[in-house]
Amino acid sequence: MCKYLQIIFLFIVWNGISFSQFELEEAFPSLRFTNPVDLQNSGDATNRIFVVEQAGRIIVFKNNSSISASKVFLDITDKVTDGGEMGLLGLAFHPQYTENGYFYVNYTKNNPRQTIVARYKVTDNPDSADKNSEVILMTINQPYSNHNGGQIAFGPDGCLYIALGDGGSFGDPQNNAQNLQSFLGKILRINVDTTSGNINYGIPPDNPFINDSSALPEIFAYGLRNPWRFSFDSTGKLWCGDVGQGDWEEIDTITIGGNYGWRIMEGTHCYNPSSNCDTSGLILPIHEYAHNSQGGGSITGGYVYEGTAVPELKGRYIFADYISRRIWSLGYYGINPDLPIVEQLATAQAGISSFGVDENNELYLCSFDGKIYRFKSTVSEVEDDINLNDYQLLPNYPNPFNPETTLQYILPEKSKIKIEIINLTGSIIEKILDAVQSAGKYNITWNGAENSSGIYYAKLTAESLVSGKKIQKSIKLALIK
Repeated sequence: MCKYLQIIFLFIVWNGISFSQFELEEAFPSLRFTNPVDLQNSGDATNRIFVVEQAGRIIVFKNNSSISASKVFLDITDKVTDGGEMGLLGLAFHPQYTENGYFYVNYTKNNPRQTIVARYKVTDNPDSADKNSEVILMTINQPYSNHNGGQIAFGPDGCLYIALGDGGSFGDPQNNAQNLQSFLGKILRINVDTTSGNINYGIPPDNPFINDSSALPEIFAYGLRNPWRFSFDSTGKLWCGDVGQGDWEEIDTITIGGNYGWRIMEGTHCYNPSSNCDTSGLILPIHEYAHNSQGGGSITGGYVYEGTAVPELKGRYIFADYISRRIWSLGYYGINPDLPIVEQLATAQAGISSFGVDENNELYLCSFDGKIYRFKSTVSEVEDDINLNDYQLLPNYPNPFNPETTLQYILPEKSKIKIEIINLTGSIIEKILDAVQSAGKYNITWNGAENSSGIYYAKLTAESLVSGKKIQKSIKLALIK
C-alpha cells in the first residue's frame, strides 16, 4: 500500500577532498553483460541478482562470485528502441513480489518515440517472466532521444517513483523541467495498487499538486535535467544524481514538491539569463562538481552504503562520473555534522553506468566494459576471529575522520607490537601502543584532536615471540577538521 510520506529537508552546505584508497574487484568474474544499466534484487530471500541490459533483456543469476551461468528473465528487445540514452532503463520489484509476482520496467520505444512504464508478472518458473503479461501504466511522449531518465523504484511508503529527464536536446528548449503540465524533467510518484478512471494506477492523496488544476497530479518533484539514478536510504531520504548541461554535475536530496532549478540553474550557477537568476523557491544541490577541474562529465547517482563488507564506507553516499570513471563518497563525519566530506575512492576501468544492491545491502557497480564490480572487502576472512596466515593492519574507519578513528589489526601469533602515528615528514608524533599481545584481532582508537588537519600514517611494527618473524605495515589516515 502506498502510504502518506513525510520528508524533512535540511539545508546543507558542502566541501570536498580527494583520497583514492579503495580497490574494485569483479563481483562475478565468469559473467559478462551487454551494456548493463541497472542491477536489482527481488527482495524475496532467494539471493538472486537481476541485471538490466540496455537492449531490452533482464538477466538473472544466483548471487555467488563463482557463478558461471545466467538466465534470461525477460526479453523485450522487440519492444525496446536502444542506443545512446534510449533502451530498457529501469527495473523495480513490487514490495509484495513474493505474493503477487509483479515487477515494473521503464523503457523507450520509437514511432512514436515514447517512454513506457509497464508491469510484468513472473511465471511459475521463478527465473522466467511472462513476456505476454505486460500492462502499460504510463506512456510519455519524448521529443528527443536523450535525457530519458529511466530509474524506477518503490519508496518506503510503497509508492512507485519514476525519474524522467527534460526531454532532451540542449538547454531544455521546451522548458519542460519547469512546466508543471509536463511529465518531463520530473520525479513522479504513483500508487500501483489502485486504479483511477481509465489509468492503471492511482494518485497518492498527499502528492504535492493533487489539488492544483494547473499541474499534473503525478508530479512529486521537478526542475531536473536528467536524473540518472536515484535511491532511498534506510532513513527514507531520496538521493538523486542529476546530469548537468556543460559545466556542473549535481547531487540532490529530493523532497516532496521541491523545485530543483533546471533550467534556471545548473547546479548552484545561473544557466538561463532570461530568468534573471531568480533562485527564490529553488532547492539547490547538496553537492556539485565541475567538468573542467574536478573530473566531471556525467554523474551516475548511487546509494548510501549500508552493507558490512567495507565498514569504512558505512553511511556514505557512493556515486560516480561516467566520463571520468571516478568514484566518490559523500558523508557527514567531520567536526560540522551538516558539512559533507567528499572523498575520491577509486577510478574504474570503464564508465560506471549504474549502481545496485543485493539483499544484504552490498553495493555493486555496473560498467560498460560488460562487467559488474564491487569494492574489495576490507573485512578479513578469519577463523575463530583470527587470521592464521599473516599479520594485518586493516583500513581504519571512519576515514577521513575527526577527531577519532579506529585501527584494526590481526596478530597470527604472540608478538611484541608497537603502533605509531607518523606525519608526512616522517616524524613520530605519537606512540599509541607498545605491548606484548597474544594471537587475535584487536581494535585501538587514535584521537587526533590535538593535531592539525592533514595526512598521517599509522605504522605497525611487530616481532613474533613464537617464530621470530618481524613485520612492518602502514596505512594512510586523513584527519579533517
